[in-house]
Amino acid sequence: MFKVLVSDPISDLGIQQLVEANDVVVEKKTGLSEDELIQIIPEYDALLVRSQTKVTDRIMEVAKNLKVIGRAGVGVDNINLEAATKRGIIVINAPDGNTITTCEHAFAMMMALARHIPQAYAKTISGTWDRKFLGVELRNKKLGVLGMGRIGSEVAKRAKVFGMDILGYDPFLTEERAEKLGIKLSSVDEIVRNADFITVHTPLTPETKHMISRPQFEVMKKGMRIVNCARGGVVDELALVEAIDQGIVAGAAFDVFEKEPPEADHPFLHNPKIIVTPHLGASTVEAQENVAIDVSEQVLHILRNEPFKNAVNMPPVAPSVMNKLTPYFGLGEKIGMLAAQLNQEAVQEIHVDYAGDLAEVDTQPLTRYIIKGVLSRHFGDDVNIVNSIHLAKARDVKVSVTQASATKGFTNLITVTLKAPNGTEHSVAGTLLNGYGARIVQIDKYPVDIAPEGHLLFISHNDKPGMVGHVGTLLGSNDVNIASMQVGRKIVGGAAIMVLTIDKAAPAEVLDHLINLPEINKAQQIFFV
Repeated sequence: MFKVLVSDPISDLGIQQLVEANDVVVEKKTGLSEDELIQIIPEYDALLVRSQTKVTDRIMEVAKNLKVIGRAGVGVDNINLEAATKRGIIVINAPDGNTITTCEHAFAMMMALARHIPQAYAKTISGTWDRKFLGVELRNKKLGVLGMGRIGSEVAKRAKVFGMDILGYDPFLTEERAEKLGIKLSSVDEIVRNADFITVHTPLTPETKHMISRPQFEVMKKGMRIVNCARGGVVDELALVEAIDQGIVAGAAFDVFEKEPPEADHPFLHNPKIIVTPHLGASTVEAQENVAIDVSEQVLHILRNEPFKNAVNMPPVAPSVMNKLTPYFGLGEKIGMLAAQLNQEAVQEIHVDYAGDLAEVDTQPLTRYIIKGVLSRHFGDDVNIVNSIHLAKARDVKVSVTQASATKGFTNLITVTLKAPNGTEHSVAGTLLNGYGARIVQIDKYPVDIAPEGHLLFISHNDKPGMVGHVGTLLGSNDVNIASMQVGRKIVGGAAIMVLTIDKAAPAEVLDHLINLPEINKAQQIFFV
């Protein structure tokens, strides 16, 4: 018999299949402290939690029989994934259980925003019969969807039924997939300039933080409306309030805040043109039951040694293989990060080539790190070393791997190539050098020797005399110190690249000046975070 502990309030219907299983005993003990959980956890094979229980390293250290931790929800920040992985404990969640409920909440917010429903309700119950609330129809309006993952795609489907024209943006959205969804593939700038409504469905990452801010509000269609049921911080809250005051934005509906709960004096709470709810996107009976059902089913599969899905940590790997791969995990992730930042198009294919000793072992764990690096630019903390492959497949991104013994002079060489639908390719190769550690040795076929760390500037230019001097002078005059510089070219006078390590991030205006220098084709900052 397997023993399962439910340590947080979880729907009885959600865990019914566990309760009815003839090889499982389920016990509910909620509100336990860490010390209390430590006392009883050794006897359990599985642990089911929501967000209240903190599953710490101390707890897992004594959980000798624990095989799986199930999180009835999406986030697993209350579970120490590293400790679980180290001890071979599988951690699973329910990433699909709240898709529809969050989608419906976003759509409800959009309709309430269009027709001033909360404001009209408040006036009516206060005794004021006010029929001057003039709304707008959704029909024939342009809806910009920022983030075409599970939730964004479901919102787009419903908006089409309402007769809206959909402009969709996602870094992994291709023309082919957009056509299948019946939407127009658009850039963020196109959506900002043309949409009547914008709904946000992206994770919060360094790239998406304040994706919508003052520069975007300045070019928006006057009278547009914006909805955010994704993550606080994607929209600059203060800039939004300014845009509403200036008459650019007619109204906003937010389920999320940069800081939750918001302070009592938060401007959203006192603006009659802003509708707010307290992060209710996943708060439906069905969603809470669905996530519990999903997790219970997978826990049962794991206990019975059957195939399972939705693991969010590293599956067990033979110690001999892990010892060989572990030194390359950090390098692989950074190669993926660099390749993703060089790529400006939607990614259709990720190709990984292993050469040397790495070709002799199962490199799937390392491939997961590489894909995580590629996807982290747009998914942030929502991607990890187990779900990276799943997320790539969900976005119709093909992942292919080849292995060869030849390494062009290196003991091991990892080459990552990203391919876009229009045929554009970007490749990055790296290795570990004795005494030097991780090195990037090739970018788009140009030979380089770079440590993947700190602040980098990548410059594409024409190979002309004086280019290094022009760049150095411009950076120096703007107080940007160069720590190292690498240049690469294939032929004299042809296309070339320049990669600089700098002491601090270069201001945006410096990049603008760089791009305007003669013979410079591209200048961008590279981050390894």
